[in-house]
Amino acid sequence: MKILALDSSGLVATVAVVEDDNLLAEYTVHYKKTHSQTLLPMLDTIASMIELDLDSIDAIAVAKGPGSFTGLRIGSATAKGLGLALNKPLIGIPTVDGLAYNLYGTDKLICPLMDARRSQVYTGIYEFVKEEFHVLDAQMAVPIEEIAHRLNGYGREVIFLGDGVPVFSERLAELMQVPYTFAPAHMNKQRASAVAVLALSYAKAGKTETAEAHMPDYLRPSQAEREREEREKAGKC
Repeated sequence: MKILALDSSGLVATVAVVEDDNLLAEYTVHYKKTHSQTLLPMLDTIASMIELDLDSIDAIAVAKGPGSFTGLRIGSATAKGLGLALNKPLIGIPTVDGLAYNLYGTDKLICPLMDARRSQVYTGIYEFVKEEFHVLDAQMAVPIEEIAHRLNGYGREVIFLGDGVPVFSERLAELMQVPYTFAPAHMNKQRASAVAVLALSYAKAGKTETAEAHMPDYLRPSQAEREREEREKAGKC
């Protein structure tokens, strides 16, 4: 099965093509340009380099959130457009799950941290047991103090990754009561190849959707929505 995967949920833009157990191509950029400027050119470059016929793709995987609201909209819109044009199913992968999957095979607890602003993180707790991926605490938006408390309760060594690490590393040093480490640079950001491999297992389980039905999962309201709710509440007072 051949999967085209996209992830523009965070600071990184990344595109990959995986066929069964082979990574055919991956293009990842962490730089100043916006994802709307980079995602499709990255796909075009990959397609050209591996002589990819997009009609040969079986499904399109996309990191569906949480993450940057703008990044998620760009990723979802790109995936939906491709799905409609090619008449291919979509596979939405939880962003934090895909990030955790970078650390395949570790015996430590895995805790991705994405900076969600307002002193919160998008996070979750994961582990691998005999090469099987287990979600211990599903992705959530919580204060850093809450995820540290949950991790301390497990009493096991933790490995952190994600763009929230540099933001919260000093606070973690104050909060963590169990041993922990940080993933190295080649594993600590979103990778479309991880999204693609997870999507293969989703496809085998029948977890696909139509392009029309796909929606991002923001986990919490946008800033504009929060401000509107606050104005409405103020107006009722």
